[in-house]
Amino acid sequence: MAWTAWVVRVARKAGWVAAYGLGLLALLLAGVWVWWQPEPEARGTSTNALWARHQWVGEEHGEEEYRALGRLLRENRITDVFFHAGPFEADGTVPPAKYRNARRLIEAMREHAPGVRAQAYLGQIRKVDGYGITDLDDPGVRARVLRTDEIFLDLGFDGIHYDFEPIYPGDAAFLDLLERTRELTRSRGRLLSVAVEQLTLVDEAQPLYKAVLPRGWGRFHYPPRPTEEFLRAVADRADQVAIMTYDVMLPTRSLAGRHYAWHTERTLRLIGDRTTVFIGVPTYRPQMGWAEDLPGALRGVRRGLDALDRPPARPYGVGIYAEWTTLPAEWALYRAMWLPRRSA
Repeated sequence: MAWTAWVVRVARKAGWVAAYGLGLLALLLAGVWVWWQPEPEARGTSTNALWARHQWVGEEHGEEEYRALGRLLRENRITDVFFHAGPFEADGTVPPAKYRNARRLIEAMREHAPGVRAQAYLGQIRKVDGYGITDLDDPGVRARVLRTDEIFLDLGFDGIHYDFEPIYPGDAAFLDLLERTRELTRSRGRLLSVAVEQLTLVDEAQPLYKAVLPRGWGRFHYPPRPTEEFLRAVADRADQVAIMTYDVMLPTRSLAGRHYAWHTERTLRLIGDRTTVFIGVPTYRPQMGWAEDLPGALRGVRRGLDALDRPPARPYGVGIYAEWTTLPAEWALYRAMWLPRRSA
């Protein structure tokens, strides 16, 4: 009987703890939902980026396709297009067959989308703790990456856009590559941009992650997100930083929107005076597509802008991921929800 009474007491206490936790969760959800209701006041900008599919660089296209691409970019006030041109091989090279149409693309961009910067989008799975493909810790690999960058700049690209993943805070080899690449691009009057993950939620949690989780892309891994210090270091070495804010994995639209608002505000406060920032928004179908979509992301970004005391000193906007998944209806929503109204 005593044992039964003890079980009942424990169950009762556990029930109270669960009820208390569920109550706090309900209050949190209700608070975020109430916060989400007001319409944002901030408008978007005319400095925006687009990730574009590899076929533009790797395959031939007709003149009407180039003309349509130019119309799309002009109509939606896209200033920078990251044309997928890689990925890098393990040794830091890109086979010429992968970019056999690059020169024709650049010619078409200059004709049909003058002023829009075409950047070579290059990256790979960065080797970390023995897992991955490209070993940026190898000085020879970094040197070959730079020589590959020169090839794309010689073809006429307006910049180099890096997307190496995963990149962990304190990655000295990656920062060295950024420094040397920016020396190259600036010597040619071109740009260096880089895509990085969203900021950590709590920088102070990094030692715990390092202690209990492996690095890399396994099922359970130390999240490859920049700390504030590391993101500032990246921003000081790049002309543009694109934040991969998408893949939210939150179950409601208001929570997903709060995610975009929080990262927009925090990122622009941190590096908006140092470099051009693009907040990545999705047009692909995320795993929780009922909660995360383009309209919700744009609304969240605008709510983040509302929270700023002043606009950043450098240009900022959104980066649309991706050109090959964006439907005409989504482009229309983007224009209505994000682009500033044209003056009469």
